[in-house]
Amino acid sequence: MSKLKEILDRIPVISWLVAVSSRARLPGFEGMTAYDLWETYSVGIVQGAFTLRASAISYSFFMAIFPFIIFILNLIPFVPIDDFQIEFLSFVNDLLPAQAAGSFDNIFREIALQENTGLLTISFVTSLFFMSNGINAVFDGFERSYHSSFNRNMIRQYIISVGVSLLLSLFLLVMVIITGTFEFWINDLRAQDFMTQSSTEIWLIIIRISTAILLLYLFVATLYYTGTKEGRDTHFFSIGSVMTTVLIIIISYLYGIYLDNFASYNEIYGSIGALIILMIYIWLNANLLLLGYELNASIRSLKARNLKV
Repeated sequence: MSKLKEILDRIPVISWLVAVSSRARLPGFEGMTAYDLWETYSVGIVQGAFTLRASAISYSFFMAIFPFIIFILNLIPFVPIDDFQIEFLSFVNDLLPAQAAGSFDNIFREIALQENTGLLTISFVTSLFFMSNGINAVFDGFERSYHSSFNRNMIRQYIISVGVSLLLSLFLLVMVIITGTFEFWINDLRAQDFMTQSSTEIWLIIIRISTAILLLYLFVATLYYTGTKEGRDTHFFSIGSVMTTVLIIIISYLYGIYLDNFASYNEIYGSIGALIILMIYIWLNANLLLLGYELNASIRSLKARNLKV
């Protein structure tokens, strides 16, 4: 019996919950009990310098996001698809908190309308560097998990970070193209009177939400799967990826309500209020990203422990 369980057994109500969860075996988890998973997960969070890792990830991501978007926006004018710039900007705005999206919209549109090959070359190098640093910080945060024991060498990890950065960029562009294609088909059906205006609007909302959720899951699952040597021991479609995706959706919704009804960053800080909003949003998501990874790592640790037994 672990020391934590001995302490919890002394508390009347908690001891009953521990006893029940110790007997409840999770389906599909190779005989693991709910308590085993909770204990391993909690220890990983408490002893894994969780908030410090989340802060490091959010800082690197904040440094990476603007060069990355600038590169994509400078590349868009060379994409031979009608109104692709408008579609991409609309898609990006949907991913950002509403109060932050409005402040960045004019900057994004000004860059997107310029075909500047020199700027494209510079932004490609800088964005790839900063984006790779951001991905590398995520991987480093994963490797510092209490349940991670195998680390890659620095050069190999950075090469993988570059590859993952390019892969995530490809995911984003493909999702924008898919969204635009479906919206074109729906608007075409509406023009031919096969759909009503209200049903058209509903389907457009469903498509945007569905593609955004799918993109989010692909981002999270790819990071978990490629982040560490042990990552490939977990399936690409993992419970940690699902949990993180769901939590990010919920927290984004609640954060939007908070900004709309309680926060006043723009009134207090002026134009830099949008930066503060974005920084907090990235920090929240960094914490959620680590929560999901710790869940996958805890499951791997329990499975390895059961195999030894």
